Amino acid sequence: MTGLQDAAGICRLIAASPFHLAALRSVNALALPDWWIGAGFVRSLVWDHLHGIGKPTPLTDIDVIWFDRQHATADTDDALTAKLRAAHPGVPWSIKNQARMHERNGDRPYRSSLDAMRHWPETATAVAVTLADTATLDLAALFGTGDLLAMLVRPTPHFRQHRMDVYHARQNRKNWRMFWPGLRDVPD
Repeated sequence: MTGLQDAAGICRLIAASPFHLAALRSVNALALPDWWIGAGFVRSLVWDHLHGIGKPTPLTDIDVIWFDRQHATADTDDALTAKLRAAHPGVPWSIKNQARMHERNGDRPYRSSLDAMRHWPETATAVAVTLADTATLDLAALFGTGDLLAMLVRPTPHFRQHRMDVYHARQNRKNWRMFWPGLRDVPD
């Protein structure tokens, strides 16, 4: 696949993956407001492609985010997760309504799913995709696609200001270079 230079190229890469399209269609069928699938779902696919890895790196979870203040309970998220797991056994779904996640993270209340993504750890991970309609992909890359495509790992401004201890612990735990040796850290 050529043309992986921008958001449009990333969308073409996602569209070429039957697994990714099936996941997007399954979440779309739930008719959730302001929904996206992000983090490793997009990041890992891009980094696999850039490293020439043919067999996808296994995902530890598929981060589905959505935003609805009226249904901001863990029970609602658990029920949605169970529905997706029943339809797709063995897929590691993780559904979180971002209208409640600020409490866990110690942040001010988020205004939307994209606002919540601004508080994610890495710029290359603060990226997500949704179906704008039944066939059109929409990519959100809140800090641009440059770091993701250049395989640069750096904290988001929020983490740089407030949570570098968590950021460093996460980098050690993830050990991404084991899968993608071409990654480079941007110094703090």
